[in-house]
Amino acid sequence: MTTTPPPWPGDPLPERELELAAADRAVDALCRTRPEGGLLVYSGAAGIGKTSVLARVRARAAERCTVRTTRADPGTTAVPFHTARALFAPDLADTDGLAALLGPHRALAGPALGLTTPGDEPADPQGVQDALVALTARAARRHRARPLVLVLDDAHWADGESLGWLAALGPRLARLPLLLVVAHRPTEHAAEESRPHLDTLGTAARLRVTLRALSPEAAAGLTRRALGTGADDALGRALWDATGGSPYELAELLARLREHPLDPGADQASAVRELAATVRGHRLADRLGGLGPDAARLAWAAAVFGAGIPLRLAASLAGLSPGRQATATGELRAARVLNPGDTVDFTHPLVAGAVYDAVPRSLRTTFHGRAAWLLTAEGHSPAAAARHLLEVHPDQDPALVEQLRRAAREHLAVGAPDAARRCLERALREPPEHHLRAHVHHELGCAALLTSPADTVRHLRTALELPGLDDTLRADATFRLAQALAHNQQMREASLSVAFAAATTEPGPERLRLQAAHFMYDAFRATEDDGPGRSRRLAQLADPLAGETNAERALLTLRAFDGMLRGENHTVVAEFCERALTDGHPAPGLGWTDTAWGFEYPCLAGITYAWIDELDRAEELFGEAVRAYEISGWSGGHLAFAHMLTGAVLRRRGRLAEAETRLRESLRLADRIGTGLPVHWDAVCLLVDTLLARGRTADAQRLAEARGFGPPYPDAMILPDAPSVHGRLLLALGRTDEAVAALEAASAVAERGRHNPVWAPWRRDLAGALATRDPERARALTRRLRVDAERFGTPTALGMALGCEAALAPAGAAPALHARAVAHLEESPARDELARARVALGLATGDRDQLHRGLLLARTCGADALAEQARSALA
Repeated sequence: MTTTPPPWPGDPLPERELELAAADRAVDALCRTRPEGGLLVYSGAAGIGKTSVLARVRARAAERCTVRTTRADPGTTAVPFHTARALFAPDLADTDGLAALLGPHRALAGPALGLTTPGDEPADPQGVQDALVALTARAARRHRARPLVLVLDDAHWADGESLGWLAALGPRLARLPLLLVVAHRPTEHAAEESRPHLDTLGTAARLRVTLRALSPEAAAGLTRRALGTGADDALGRALWDATGGSPYELAELLARLREHPLDPGADQASAVRELAATVRGHRLADRLGGLGPDAARLAWAAAVFGAGIPLRLAASLAGLSPGRQATATGELRAARVLNPGDTVDFTHPLVAGAVYDAVPRSLRTTFHGRAAWLLTAEGHSPAAAARHLLEVHPDQDPALVEQLRRAAREHLAVGAPDAARRCLERALREPPEHHLRAHVHHELGCAALLTSPADTVRHLRTALELPGLDDTLRADATFRLAQALAHNQQMREASLSVAFAAATTEPGPERLRLQAAHFMYDAFRATEDDGPGRSRRLAQLADPLAGETNAERALLTLRAFDGMLRGENHTVVAEFCERALTDGHPAPGLGWTDTAWGFEYPCLAGITYAWIDELDRAEELFGEAVRAYEISGWSGGHLAFAHMLTGAVLRRRGRLAEAETRLRESLRLADRIGTGLPVHWDAVCLLVDTLLARGRTADAQRLAEARGFGPPYPDAMILPDAPSVHGRLLLALGRTDEAVAALEAASAVAERGRHNPVWAPWRRDLAGALATRDPERARALTRRLRVDAERFGTPTALGMALGCEAALAPAGAAPALHARAVAHLEESPARDELARARVALGLATGDRDQLHRGLLLARTCGADALAEQARSALA
């Protein structure tokens, strides 16, 4: 893209020495033997000289570096990834190196960069952003001989998707051979969704400079340089007074004065003020009036199209023949409205903005409509023309509605849901034909699912209230509505929405899908109304099923999960899991990336396996999930959940250090998409549990306080039982009274029929807390814990129950119980529980071999406090 040259020759720029010196230092650091990348941000008002500073930075960097530059434009703000494509245009044009540049992310980055055709399914926005970050890193390493410098001017007009990519790139720049230089106006000039990205860039910058107006002395010096040494200081002061030290206005005035010097006898200050009024606001565009109608229409058409569009298209929009276009173009260049070149390129954004504002409102709307048609006729996609369609007045045009819907689908396919939302919201204002309104609301709800669950709920409810959706679409809309409600921690509403839809849907596959969703969201509720009743109804429906259809498999998965929570015998639960899967894997249509049923069903199967001691099966399923999400580019909430589940398996195995690492990665991924999501609660709960198992109580407390882990809990069930984990944290902190109250509250899971002693081990911890203050109650708790464990039957449950009983037993009976606990836990995959049982047995009997074996196992697990206890006993 052609860019405006500095308004005056010479070096250095007046009063910009420090800013340019900082850029020189950044380039020096980039060109070292061990390159150090970075980020420079220059901000300031319009006309303050940002473009001139960037021009000098580019010129200096180009001597040693590979420079890629672009300027954002108001016309491209609504075009997803436009800035990213412009910055990488030379690299993307290199067909020989393109495959290596795209690497394994071709399927995600290719459509976003306009290189490959998008698929039919929506792309994960976070995955696309991560793919672009990875592509940038590859490009930086590719240019090591001449390090890469990316320069973006007028970033406040960049599209939100590209700004999101740059904001994600910012914290990584110090580790890459890459310098990013950004200039923008104050953030209030940016689109609302872009402001957080600009703030993030500012925070990550090694240098953030707000450019100031020039001083009177600088204005006087520039006046003498432009007009000759005969120009006196009084004229320089008059120019400074008239422009406020704005470099752009000062340069424009000096250019005018070079062409039309002031009358020596005139009042200089008055004449300068009058002249200054013509280079700002609406007066700036008035100069078009003196150029003739052709020049004015061409300038208007160019402003509507925006930068980078061929001038021939602007001339076609203006209705000019090639000969008239050439004349009008020459006049606009002579008047310093357009820069030379074959594409639209205004001399300054202020000029472009003033010309656009000068277009008569009715003509502007007409021009936007015709611009969309011209782009489509040139072979551009509906998405490329959509930014113009957004500006057309509503007129009940079915064709426009269809174009906007097609554009929205294209935006979703490249990972730009916000752009899709804008198109569909505009389509609703047209409005669509009556029978299509429900479809547009349905599409709008689906488009907002990843970015705004509240908007999803509103639009899907509207879609379901309107006529026009067939049974399949109504079931899909209901299912996605429930997903959004659950994502928003509204489990009861999610359950009721699918229950109502199931009751009003004819028998068939869609009804079974809705019934399964009803059972699922009821099971997910932390405080459902009738847990035992739901379990009975689910058992009556699912127990006879063979698992021949996906609806049957979904119900069997729920039956297995419910049986695990209720503490039914683990072999029975495992048999339901087997019937729910196909050769041990999710059936086609019920996989990790299948959207019709959702990822919840394979999740529930893996969670069930993890808590019935079938950890190899669980690990295999969750490993498939991580691979599926990484291959598909689903690096948002889904990948965060997959890492959390893998962390849960590692926690169950007693590989505590590895579990901590995986759970922290889950939280890092989840933090990128929001706060307070279900995955946050699960990951924090598991991480607190893991830290307590390691004996790192202070770390667990800091995490709990920082993340708000504790009552009140959301309505969604937390993995594992959050009140039990919180009660154990309070016990570890020595806050026994609070711990007892918390563990008593955790007993509510039993009232809902959930008796799995491993999932919700509140009885073990409460018995320990009451051992001295209420021994009879403590013994009753251990007896019931033993009953639940024997019913459930896993080695982990039996070993934990016997260990709890041994801790409260008389000295004579304790060793035998500890030995039985060790025997069961030797068959369990929970290595940290076995280490704990061996140390307890060694302490009870004085058996140094057991203490030593417990010490070694505790160290292997990462149970630091337990290892220290065993070491002290051995010493």
